[in-house]
Amino acid sequence: MVETVPMTRAGLDKLTAELAELEARRPRVLQQLKEAREKGDLSENAEYHAAREDLSILEGRINELRDKVQRAVLVDKNKMGGDRAVFGATVKLLAVATAEVEEYKLVGEGENDPLDGRILTTSPMGQALLTKKVGDVVEVPTPKGALTFKVLEIRFT
Repeated sequence: MVETVPMTRAGLDKLTAELAELEARRPRVLQQLKEAREKGDLSENAEYHAAREDLSILEGRINELRDKVQRAVLVDKNKMGGDRAVFGATVKLLAVATAEVEEYKLVGEGENDPLDGRILTTSPMGQALLTKKVGDVVEVPTPKGALTFKVLEIRFT
């Protein structure tokens, strides 16, 4: 069974644009590799090894983006709502240990920005929040132990 990747039109457009830019860059990297190969002894050719590494990274990212775009399922922002934390929800939380209030928006690929409070639904925090309601207690696993939060508010904006 193929796992779908929920995202908005804006997220899909961002991933598609990045994919197109990387695919357009590929011929230049291939040309650099060809030119470096023509310089002779490959065992001591730093340009060749750098071009090969660049190509490998580029191909990996292209394959990753193609996979996400193919599995994308568009979510209509106008149909978001309800009383549970789902894709598109903004969730206000109370950190039980510190009494700090935090807010996160559950987003899909291409829209995440953890520094701006936009987290992937597939992240550990996103997974812990999915389907929770106001008043629920949420435990988020971390390498240093679980963090506990209480859901204060769920809204769709």
